[in-house]
Amino acid sequence: MSKVAAVAAPTSAAPSLISVAEFRTLLDRLHPFAAVLGIEVQDIAHGQATLRLPPNPANQRLGGIVAGPMLMGLADLALYAAVVSATGVPEAVTASLTIHFLRGAPAGGIIARAKILKTGRMTAGEVLLLPEAGGDPVAQVMSTWSVPRKAS
Repeated sequence: MSKVAAVAAPTSAAPSLISVAEFRTLLDRLHPFAAVLGIEVQDIAHGQATLRLPPNPANQRLGGIVAGPMLMGLADLALYAAVVSATGVPEAVTASLTIHFLRGAPAGGIIARAKILKTGRMTAGEVLLLPEAGGDPVAQVMSTWSVPRKAS
């Protein structure tokens, strides 16, 4: 039997470059479309963010599971929060997003836990989407972001 070492999540003593309140204001000001899903920003740390998609029957598809586009929107917004918290650049845009649906997302709240894996002009991160009620992840997302240079 082979043993696989667990890889610890990168930790950073660096402070987040944006607070939860500042991020909410940023969304209201520059990205009002984010309010459509009713996503709640729960926590932001340097290169990490936790967001929540609250339960809503309008987010469900046939079979009573949360629809894929809702999960993708949640993941994209969670990574945006993590990117801004690590880079301080709100002009960053998604360059790619790949989602792996692992199982049906049960009706109810969904938690997105985003973390940045690499920062730079092309910043990369991942998100795990988890049922709020507990259980195994319903999806894993990998994404890259184009981060423009800060104006001097």
